[in-house]
Amino acid sequence: MTDKEKKKCNAIIHSASVSSGMVGAGLAQVPMSDNFIITPIQIGMTIALGKVFEIEIDKSASKAIVVSQAAAITGRSASQLIAGWIPGVGNSINAATAASLTETIGWIIAKEFEKKRDKMHKEEK
Repeated sequence: MTDKEKKKCNAIIHSASVSSGMVGAGLAQVPMSDNFIITPIQIGMTIALGKVFEIEIDKSASKAIVVSQAAAITGRSASQLIAGWIPGVGNSINAATAASLTETIGWIIAKEFEKKRDKMHKEEK
């Protein structure tokens, strides 16, 4: 990954992570409600990351990529069930969980797109 690509990925992923954290904090007391907002944020992140590596991804393919990260959904659900209902504490835990999982998913996807792009370039030669 070039420095320019890394900077672009960093901006995309961090923006999505901050947005996810804000949603997670705001909706902590309503179990699973943040998934309806965080998933589209992650889908947008995935599409934007694809553009960095010149990989065309539509919304349905992006959704499949995000949904395949089942651990993220499980992690958010677990944090909400354990402490999400506690005002203040639950908001902080849910925000941190949503942001860190989005960050992790973003970098996993970026690395996979880099591998896919490199493979496509090798096949073209």
